[in-house]
Amino acid sequence: MFKLSSLLGSTSFSLADLLQSKDQQLSLNLKTADDSSTVGTVVVSKVKMGEIEDGEVDHITADMHQKCTLVYESSHGKMNDTDNGPMMNAVFKNAVCKVYRFQTVDSKWMLVREQMAECTLSFSIPKQLITLYIKEDTCRIQELNDLGELSPHWDNLRKEVIFRYDQIIKEYQDTLAELKKLTGPSFKPSCSKGQKYLEFIPINLHTQRMTVTCPRKTDSFYDVVTVGAPAAHSQGFKNGGLQRLLSKYESEKKSCSTAYQCIYYPPEQTARARKVLSLVSQLQPLISGLAEQLLQAAQQHTREGLKDTLKSLEEKTELFVHTLKDELVKSTLLALHAARPGYVSKTSTPSSPPEADLNPSVTTKPYTVCNNVDGSQTPPKGDSKPSPLRSDSIPHHKEYDEEEWDRVWASVAKSLNCVIAMVEKLQEQDNNNQETTPGHALADVITSHNPAADLHDQLGILVQSLKECVAEVSERACRSMSFVLLQEAACSTVQGLQLQQRRDTVFSQALAALACGFVMRLYAGLEDKGFLTQLHAVGLVAQFESLLSTYSEEIGMLEDMEVGISDLHKVTFKITEATSEEPVNLQPTVSGRRDHYTVEVPLPHHAFQTLPDELREGKPLRVFPVLFNVGINEQQTIAERFGDISLQERINQKNFEILEGYYKSLTNAVPTECLPCFQTQTDIKGLLDTLGQNVVTKKRKNVEILWLAGMICRRMNGIRFTSCKSAKDRTAMSVTLEQCSLLRDEHQLNKDYFVRALDCMRSGLLAQGEVTQWDDPETGSLAINKPASRHFYPIALLLVSSHLLVVWLILSLVFLLAKYQ
Repeated sequence: MFKLSSLLGSTSFSLADLLQSKDQQLSLNLKTADDSSTVGTVVVSKVKMGEIEDGEVDHITADMHQKCTLVYESSHGKMNDTDNGPMMNAVFKNAVCKVYRFQTVDSKWMLVREQMAECTLSFSIPKQLITLYIKEDTCRIQELNDLGELSPHWDNLRKEVIFRYDQIIKEYQDTLAELKKLTGPSFKPSCSKGQKYLEFIPINLHTQRMTVTCPRKTDSFYDVVTVGAPAAHSQGFKNGGLQRLLSKYESEKKSCSTAYQCIYYPPEQTARARKVLSLVSQLQPLISGLAEQLLQAAQQHTREGLKDTLKSLEEKTELFVHTLKDELVKSTLLALHAARPGYVSKTSTPSSPPEADLNPSVTTKPYTVCNNVDGSQTPPKGDSKPSPLRSDSIPHHKEYDEEEWDRVWASVAKSLNCVIAMVEKLQEQDNNNQETTPGHALADVITSHNPAADLHDQLGILVQSLKECVAEVSERACRSMSFVLLQEAACSTVQGLQLQQRRDTVFSQALAALACGFVMRLYAGLEDKGFLTQLHAVGLVAQFESLLSTYSEEIGMLEDMEVGISDLHKVTFKITEATSEEPVNLQPTVSGRRDHYTVEVPLPHHAFQTLPDELREGKPLRVFPVLFNVGINEQQTIAERFGDISLQERINQKNFEILEGYYKSLTNAVPTECLPCFQTQTDIKGLLDTLGQNVVTKKRKNVEILWLAGMICRRMNGIRFTSCKSAKDRTAMSVTLEQCSLLRDEHQLNKDYFVRALDCMRSGLLAQGEVTQWDDPETGSLAINKPASRHFYPIALLLVSSHLLVVWLILSLVFLLAKYQ
């Protein structure tokens, strides 16, 4: 008897039943684990794979045990909701399954099941991101309007920037409306990669799991996510990809600032401005909410609640104060003041742009600070004025008090100190009341005096003062940072926002793939305590394997992919408890803004309750994305001989350093017992050393880099991704080679079966003798008589490019001359 299991259910059948069936296929019902209900149907077909002597199909039954490998193919029908696997139902669908039988070195048989599925996150994550993009850009417009009255020059720049934001919002709204109309498959085929309204959707995003059943070993499974390279295909690669475009943009932005009469802020300062805006928008409502909770706890006389709330209020307020202790905020407030109508500085005329006078990149002497009781820092009055290196770099205006920001900023810490002191008095009063004799209590009633009530009233006043101080500081800081971002947008109104659109597109594709891989890995490790410990202690590594060449338009794709994968470091995950087990309530959700996103993954109640406390409490979970690229096609051959592969070398070396840093963090935080065990005894440190040597070695098509990175990722419980231009031919070749290598190294696949197993996974023969190709996930099923177009690829390439044709003719002539000499 054979047992066929899927993500949703299982069924059993005998080999005799299959061989005796007239149409050479069986229709079976998938059952839940307790056989209580049917969750779907599966069709099992008999397919002849491997070698058959003399090409005689009739001998398949007699020679089966000696010569051929049977493959069972299944395509799942419509699935119903069950108690078994509701999480998988919600995220993965339309699974296609293949089952192989291979011989081991000890003449035993292993059963290998391949299962490929679509992922609903291909569309749901991008749609959520587009909604967040629209919301963020709408807020940015409001922030620009909140800057108040500006001089005509700055006001015109603001209007132009707002107009561009409105255009982007309109485009995103149209794209979102089109995506909401789509029904059908849960992936974007490669033939649609150039369609504008699908640019946010990843190409051919699929999950693949290989499950191995051996006689002397427990079942093992190996997951990989296949996806087309995250890139802005609809926008083209004529001028390169994001990495090159952003580098060029930053080098030109300073000169553009002079043309637009703007203030130039370096990239690190604009990034800091975004971070400050994000933190302030998060912390202000948190502080206000905690202040109200503090009042309620004081009124209810709950000692523990009062203590815990006060501690949280201290932490959030100190973080708020620390965030705004930034010279950028202070200097930009001065710049914003200079942009008001009628401003006159030492070197400028009224209402003229202060670009010649204001330079936020000018460094200033740091001022000393003194510690308050709560540990926050307040600048003293006598040493709060910064000392600029250039006396004319900052304009001076008699109506602007440069120390005003220091006073307002410090008032937050002072208000917090007053609240802390009053809470301590309340706690002391409560302690005294517990020791007070009845006679004293009667005296208080006679005199109508209630000291505790007075203290509560005073606490209410102090809490209100704290909230008002935080609100005032938040308003000023947001205006200041919005003015910084106005300069960035105004310096290159068109080009800068176009690059932001391109970055949004690439990031959307990358995040959809990452979310898919994270969910798949989480579901697989819910019962692995070591994995869950690693998850909350240090996070997971997400290893992206790229097979793009460094030639022609694929250079632009790789430049896009590099930035998109790098931007994933801004993402954290959080596990939540689902309100129900309905598929819609088990869908991951995205929140945040461009500088930081959080993906919440809901789990059913029974699964959520088994998690460690850190995960149930909502601890943010980090992911460390790394990208390794090795081109393997004919274009890479041309690039290595006549082109430039420095981009590939730089990416591999940079990401090796990230991977090495993650390994050091992992070994410091997690015991080795938490990591998976493999048959091959090579330790991770040895693999890392070998990988480090390979990334600096000059070697053509060094696929050893990809193989080592994949091994290290699996040994560190990581998430594996494989990509090429469309996640088809090259991706399929890589995945199947890795699978057969795992069977050989970890499950003792007979060496005589290695090539046969590889051929089985890549292609096979139907009972009628027709060729079938399963390398293309777009079909979702078998494609019969598909032409082997890849064999004609070099000729087609030469026909497309006249330059390559000339090169080919010259090389052919050189080869012939060398041969006859």
